[in-house]
Amino acid sequence: MMERFDDSRPIFLQIAEQISDHIIHNELPEGTQAPSTNQFAKHYQINPATAAKGINLLVDKGILFKRRGVGMFVAEGAREQLLEERRQKFNEDYIVPLLHEAEKLQLSKEAIIEMISKGGN
Repeated sequence: MMERFDDSRPIFLQIAEQISDHIIHNELPEGTQAPSTNQFAKHYQINPATAAKGINLLVDKGILFKRRGVGMFVAEGAREQLLEERRQKFNEDYIVPLLHEAEKLQLSKEAIIEMISKGGN
């Protein structure tokens, strides 16, 4: 079954995110060959230039690298790099706003930890 794209975000960003997810979940281990631009384009029925743009985002970040005449491969350390980027984004998107709201509500860190440990109940 073909995965659907979210119309609210550029497809090339979603391609890069899907590849990143596969690396994080060890479905695409470090050192292994990644699908080619043409394989992505055919599978998702998109323009090869769009697929290339998503793949090149990961090449520019050092997540994927090209072996001339062979294809794209997952770089060593790619998984940890992606995890660290996602951790930072999680902090910026969730933790910082949570702490700002907690401050407005005069919640202590201990109270927040207690709420989290109870699973939000």
